[in-house]
Amino acid sequence: MTSYQFTNTWFDTLAKGVWDRLITHYAPARILEIGSYEGASARYLIDALAPRQPIELHCIDTWEGGVEHQPGGDAPADMSAVEARFHHNVRLAAGKYPDRVRVTVHKGYSDECLARLLADGKKGYFDFVYVDGSHQAADVLADAVLGFRLLKVGGIIAFDDYLWSEQLPSGKDPLRCPKPAIDAFVNLNFRKLEVLSAPLYQLYVRKLSD
Repeated sequence: MTSYQFTNTWFDTLAKGVWDRLITHYAPARILEIGSYEGASARYLIDALAPRQPIELHCIDTWEGGVEHQPGGDAPADMSAVEARFHHNVRLAAGKYPDRVRVTVHKGYSDECLARLLADGKKGYFDFVYVDGSHQAADVLADAVLGFRLLKVGGIIAFDDYLWSEQLPSGKDPLRCPKPAIDAFVNLNFRKLEVLSAPLYQLYVRKLSD
């Protein structure tokens, strides 16, 4: 029997416990994922939601990897193999629920893909946006701003790796970790959102208004 192919347990270790409650409660039907890697979160969303309702899942990734995936980084990886595992895992998950899962893969840089979704009339379209792409602060801020515009009022945006940082010889670089960008986004939009109570390795925000 064909099985899922994952080389790490990041999602299960750091997110699944919260998502088991969050996803069950909000039951999003239109989902946008920025950063897909091997498809662990996409697989989870399909298996958790498709038995209950039809879902539409959009996955954005370059499959070039971040600085941490390059040789010498914290988590070096063969990104061609990572991309192949993503397609295998998502195809396997979606195949269990014929006609209930629509997956659209956007291969490219997130700012360009998100801008195209906005141009295609998807403003306020998604119930759930997962930001797990580049860990560079400027990229995270762009993903947050554009993802929030694509999120409907009442929807949830989840930021992965809120406390992640590179292990650099010079110490932490605020431009090379997500937290400063996420904090800036939340502070600038504090009247439009509420931060949900959850363990802080991921940060969860509900949109209150445009």
